[in-house]
Formats: sequence, C-alpha cells, structure tokens
Amino acid sequence: MEVRKPVRVTHTYTQSIDGTAAEVLPLLCPVREVEWASGWEPGLVLSESGVAEQDCIFTTPDPAAGPGAEAIWTVLAQDRDAGRVEMLKVTAGFMVVRLTVGLTPADHGCHAEVTYAYTALGPAGESFVRGWTPEAYTAFMREWEAELNAYLRRARAVQPA
Repeated sequence: MEVRKPVRVTHTYTQSIDGTAAEVLPLLCPVREVEWASGWEPGLVLSESGVAEQDCIFTTPDPAAGPGAEAIWTVLAQDRDAGRVEMLKVTAGFMVVRLTVGLTPADHGCHAEVTYAYTALGPAGESFVRGWTPEAYTAFMREWEAELNAYLRRARAVQPA
C-alpha cells in the first residue's frame, strides 16, 4: 500500500445568476446542462428520473486528461429546498474533483457559490492541479456564469407574458 500526501487545490467563486434558485438548480444537471453550456457532452446518464438526482451517474469526455479520456460523475446530493448540489468526478489515473454548488437568493436572481476541489491521481493530474491558478478558475467561472445568464435571458424572452 502506498500512502502519500495529496496534491490538491480548492477554489470557490460566487456567481451572480439572473434566475431564482428554483429556476437554476434543475439546470445543474447532466441532461439540462446541454441546453446552456457550450461543449458539454455527457455520454451515458444513469438516472431514475431522467435528470440529476442523488446517485445519478453520468460520463463525459475529459480532454484535460488526454485524448479519449472519460470522466465518471456521481451526484452525491441534491437538495432542492436548500438549493444545493454536490457531485464527484473521477478520471482514472488523472484526478478526482468534488463540485459543490449552493444557491442563495439575491436582489436580481440568486448567487451561486461554486466550489471545486481538485485532487491529483497521478503525474498528469499533479501538473494540472499545480497549474490551476485562482485566475484560471475565475475565468472558468465567469464563462460558466455568462453562458448560464445568457440562456436564462433567452428563455425569458420566449416565454409568453
């Protein structure tokens, strides 16, 4: 058995989202994310309801791990009343990622506190983690925030009055 100290980094960013927690939480789902996140390509989705739920499992490509690499995601918890979802992403030999999103009401929608904890599983993962700076994470979060807000604005524009 090998036991060693993990190479890990955790970043948190709070997004300002132009929708209520009740509108946003269902979009944090492997199926629904296709509607708003460019490049999001889940493969297999194992779900009783057809969308994100506790114990839902899905796969996605993981280009950061190399060509053809696949990540396996598990929804650890989803609490609609609390506006919270937690997921775990595992890419064999590369990395384990824990994602937590907590939604809270705000004046014009909600805030989404998004925390990613990255733990390397090998040399390539260690290189990724060491290079995943707060600035890179902030840019990633701002892109996600902009895409989600653009989707919510488009959805509102087509809703009947």
